[in-house]
Amino acid sequence: MKKIKITVCVVLAFCFIAVIAYSGYQIWQIQSNYNQEARIHDQLMIYKPSLPQTPGDGVFAPKVNQAVVDMQARYPDAVGWITIPNTKIDYPFVQATDNDFYLHRDLDKNYLYTGTVFMDYRNHKDFSDFNTIIFGHHMKNGSMFGTLQDFNDQSFFNANKTGTIFLADKTYTIEFFAWIVLKPNDAQIYDPTIVDVTNRQAFLDHAKSMARYYRDLGVTPDDHLVTLSTCNYEFDNAREVLIGRLAEA
Repeated sequence: MKKIKITVCVVLAFCFIAVIAYSGYQIWQIQSNYNQEARIHDQLMIYKPSLPQTPGDGVFAPKVNQAVVDMQARYPDAVGWITIPNTKIDYPFVQATDNDFYLHRDLDKNYLYTGTVFMDYRNHKDFSDFNTIIFGHHMKNGSMFGTLQDFNDQSFFNANKTGTIFLADKTYTIEFFAWIVLKPNDAQIYDPTIVDVTNRQAFLDHAKSMARYYRDLGVTPDDHLVTLSTCNYEFDNAREVLIGRLAEA
């Protein structure tokens, strides 16, 4: 009986050590993924365009963003760069032939757990669609689109009204007007192919009715929008979106 007890204790001790070792490996792997993303992000910062000057400075945004042109020469799938002040969102974004390719790939198309920010494959790269959708992972350290969650606060939403999208030949200011938690099968918000005026207005009405936080900018069906999307953890398989109107800088 004593021998059996010793054997049981040894087995339990081994299991305990195995659990600790596995947990330690998981923590190391997560941190390794974060570190890898940070290194790649730092390397890509050479392609970040300069922010446009305000009209009061007497200088306007350039018609050509040379940094984006250079980035596209190096990475053919690159579309542009998105940055949102007071968040960690400061990334290049790409477009592939589907919405899966860059989920876990970097711009060199090598495996990267955190993936790359990407535009919906059905959208036009010039943002001429009514609703252009851009996706990014919600990383728990705040990288990628993790800090979209910061807009789930009335004071932060009120204080942070704009972002910037740089294309090779244009610079857009994003004027944010709605933050929403929703399901991934929301057929209106996740539709980049809206064309007719009736459906555009239906989108705007739906976004307003769904929004947890909303800013009345007088958005109309003639405007062009960008919908930034990432995961949300309020309920199973939830998503969150931040929607803004585009205005050429």
